[in-house]
Amino acid sequence: MMAAPGTGKARNGPAWTVQFSIPLPRSLDTRIYVRLTVQAKATVVFLTTAAADELGTPTPLGSFVYALPDVRAQSPSIVVLTHQLALQKFNPQQPLSTALFVAEPTVEFTSRIARLLAKITGVPAYVGNSVSLANAGLGGTVDEEMEAFKTVVEAVLARLQYPVEPGKEVGHVSDQARDT
Repeated sequence: MMAAPGTGKARNGPAWTVQFSIPLPRSLDTRIYVRLTVQAKATVVFLTTAAADELGTPTPLGSFVYALPDVRAQSPSIVVLTHQLALQKFNPQQPLSTALFVAEPTVEFTSRIARLLAKITGVPAYVGNSVSLANAGLGGTVDEEMEAFKTVVEAVLARLQYPVEPGKEVGHVSDQARDT
């Protein structure tokens, strides 16, 4: 069971919400704003960015993705009958995900975060994301996107009390985990 920060309440206790911001990597004045809600059977995360001069300006909606860990238990008789199918179709290391609302510039980033949170926490994750990397140093290169991904995941996992070991890479969930 996971405890809420500072409360000692288990995940099956009341829902709790925390809001925080982290600096956008390689950016001077842009921050990533995070709203994290932990419920008994799901984790909900909303992400957006704003520069110092944009704080009162509304941002576009972005993408919204649902991911769940693939932890289906099968009875032995079903396993014998469908062993080949089960080997091809189910992988507990790869969460399933589906985009509920798609904004093309943000859907991949959102899917990766949702699948990783579902894999690590073992409960479904809903992630809404309108993060813009346009204000990053080089305008949102792949390296800047990976830094932002790592920064967001480490900050969220710290609030969820899942420590990331120093020097250890943040987990990666492959694109094969997509449920279309």
